[in-house]
Amino acid sequence: MVGIVACGTYIPTWRLAREIISREWGFPGAPGEKAVANFDEDSLTMAVAASLDCLNGVDRESIDGAFFASTTAPFLERGASVTMAAAADLRTDIRTSDFSDSLRAGTQALRAAADAVQSGSAGRVLVAAADTRMPPPRSQFEMLFGDAAAAVVVGSENVVAEIQGYYTMYHEISDVWRTDKDEYVKSWEDRFVIEQGFVSAFRQAVSECMKKYKCAPADFAKIVSYAPDYRWHLQIAKLLKIEPSRLQDGLFGAVGLTGCAHPLLMLAGALEEAEPGERILLISYGNGIDIFLLRVTDRIDTMKKRGGFRRALQSKKNVPDYASYAQWRGILSAEAASRRPAASPPSSSALWRERDRILRLHGVKCRSCGTVQYPPQRVCTRCRTKDDFDKVRFSDKKGKLFTYSLDYIAGTMDIPLAVCIVNFEGGGRMLCTMTDREIEEIAVDMPLEMSFRRVATVGGVPNYFWKCIPARIKE
Repeated sequence: MVGIVACGTYIPTWRLAREIISREWGFPGAPGEKAVANFDEDSLTMAVAASLDCLNGVDRESIDGAFFASTTAPFLERGASVTMAAAADLRTDIRTSDFSDSLRAGTQALRAAADAVQSGSAGRVLVAAADTRMPPPRSQFEMLFGDAAAAVVVGSENVVAEIQGYYTMYHEISDVWRTDKDEYVKSWEDRFVIEQGFVSAFRQAVSECMKKYKCAPADFAKIVSYAPDYRWHLQIAKLLKIEPSRLQDGLFGAVGLTGCAHPLLMLAGALEEAEPGERILLISYGNGIDIFLLRVTDRIDTMKKRGGFRRALQSKKNVPDYASYAQWRGILSAEAASRRPAASPPSSSALWRERDRILRLHGVKCRSCGTVQYPPQRVCTRCRTKDDFDKVRFSDKKGKLFTYSLDYIAGTMDIPLAVCIVNFEGGGRMLCTMTDREIEEIAVDMPLEMSFRRVATVGGVPNYFWKCIPARIKE
């Protein structure tokens, strides 16, 4: 039985009320809010966060592949899946692949993972889909697009949702696109995009899929389907001739349309509400259609107890104004306000030497006295034993704020910069900065988590490291 073993989600902490966009541009707005990646987040950092949520409770040594899917990968020539696998602290002898250039990239990666497990070439494969699509300012896309990531582990044992069937169809059309020279997503006229793009492909693919598997949409307890906007999400029930209650929430009011991550994000929400034996139809769109037929197993309770999707949806803070959002997305530049010389580009050789410390967030534990320390040392700071340590992963450890300082002249985007000393559970102490924080909430002993972030982009090269954030998981 091949299927989904575990699910993970990441919805950024920050939400932008759509009335702020309306007020900025002076046109009628849409209700609700959308999830917005912070200035130090991108598709890769969000994929890492979703992967860590997905791998909670999963033996990382059992993962044989890591697939990264996005239309907004940070590099055009450099594997993001490799960095994701390292930050998730996976084995180095696994298969890594990047899926890109299509809103179906997430489900295409899911299919590739299922095929690998089915063929026996991999035992378990991690699939993470994430997007931070750039909408043109003052466009309907700016109202619509949100940022998020979702991850699944595909395997053949301890499956919570069996993949019973699959159908795909490509649909050659220039409806929505972005070239390698474009900063913003572009599209053709709305009616053409909807009627000749989404609806035409949707009708044909669903009809052929139902014929292939001799079933009907009404046979499924939940339909998890991509839709180009909120209005057409409601129309899906009419297209499929089902009760609207069978449609999974499209998340347009609370998160927005999150690109290639959207189908897997909605699926995570559906699985947390599913009951054993129920069937789910997963439909993804992007120059074609991918359809998965899923059956929920008796192990679904293990996922429902985790509640990761609900927790990510409920844990949020408000972006204060449009100017903050515009700076985070690079629409407005704050470089002119900088009071420091431009930073030097990161050293690739130094990053390579320190890759376990920087990407995997490894510290060490002394085999002689048990002292845990970060960064890794050759000589124990307590008993002076030399070169006798075990590696310790800090990225999934909880911590508390030991002390901190606020730097009001350190940077232009994150003023004041919160420089923190974090004490980890089980030992270990780390110097890092805090993000996703309100200054008023910073206090000694506050619970913290670690989050993989883009700390700087110099000369067009992103540089990644870990920061602490206020704990999103409340005890």
